[in-house]
Amino acid sequence: MSNLTIKDIAKLCGVGVSTVSRALNDHPDINQKTKEEILRVVKENHFVPNSNARNLKKTEPRMIAIMIKGWNNPFFLSMIEVFEEMLTKYNYSFELHRVPYEEDELAVAKERLQEKKLEGIIFLGGKSRVDYSAFDVLEIPYVICAPGIQPFGQHANCVSIDDVKESFRAVDYLCSLGHRRIAIITIDHEKFGAKNFRLDGYRQALEKNRIPFEQSLVCYMENDFIRYTVEAGFVSTKKLLDSNIDFTAIFATTDLVALGVCKALLEAGKRIPQDYSVIGFDGLDLMQYFHPSITTIRQPRVEMAKEAVNLLLDEIEGREHQRTRIFEAELMRLESTGEARTDT
Repeated sequence: MSNLTIKDIAKLCGVGVSTVSRALNDHPDINQKTKEEILRVVKENHFVPNSNARNLKKTEPRMIAIMIKGWNNPFFLSMIEVFEEMLTKYNYSFELHRVPYEEDELAVAKERLQEKKLEGIIFLGGKSRVDYSAFDVLEIPYVICAPGIQPFGQHANCVSIDDVKESFRAVDYLCSLGHRRIAIITIDHEKFGAKNFRLDGYRQALEKNRIPFEQSLVCYMENDFIRYTVEAGFVSTKKLLDSNIDFTAIFATTDLVALGVCKALLEAGKRIPQDYSVIGFDGLDLMQYFHPSITTIRQPRVEMAKEAVNLLLDEIEGREHQRTRIFEAELMRLESTGEARTDT
């Protein structure tokens, strides 16, 4: 057993190499029970740290990867600023890695680990999954900050909101204004392999208000617009208007889509909210400055970003922590929603 490396010790203890290094160097920022267990394994296996390797380890930058799916989404900008501020404060460097929408973020992360030594990964965005346990194969600390999280991974650290609950909140608000013909612009989960939690919330709100679900009021974005762009909302709304389907409100499942919705309605000579109410989802600051300002579900993205970093550092340092954090969103009532017109 004399040929054991620090990586072997880390594997035996079920922790990261950096955590073993902190225990060997008597670093104060480590859970005491974790430290004692590491030192016990070291003693039992007669492990002798290589002083040259330890000195080299001290000079190596501690790198965190941020895997971003939805690179152009302004929702992520303020979160990235928080990541930079907090990781720099704790002496970590970080890299931003764009993940194309059609690629799987887990596969991209595994490839990145083969190319570069990473202390941890934050997954920002991505498709809604039923089960995140597949991420456990990474064997390094990670945090998932994405919609519709189901924390089934044994070691998964998750930060999110309850997409079903918050979508229910949005549609239930429209129902309270008298709307019974509510369209939704969303993705086709059957085509893209992503669980559509916001569509689930939409359906539950209709059921609560005794409004029959109608498939004709569900407008799926075209394949080319899967990234929830303004253009996707514009094209989808024109499709709804051209179909002559009767509706008085639109639930856009992101704010960028809501901007496209409003553009299409105004271009068609419709009034907002007198003819059609519009509600978005995310809480982008720019929604307050559009005319009319757009009602939206505001996600606490700064608080979520801070919690993602805290969870990741707790995992890296071996500190005990709550693995899943679900934040409450807020309904921002602005000018784009009003009582349903009575001519329907």
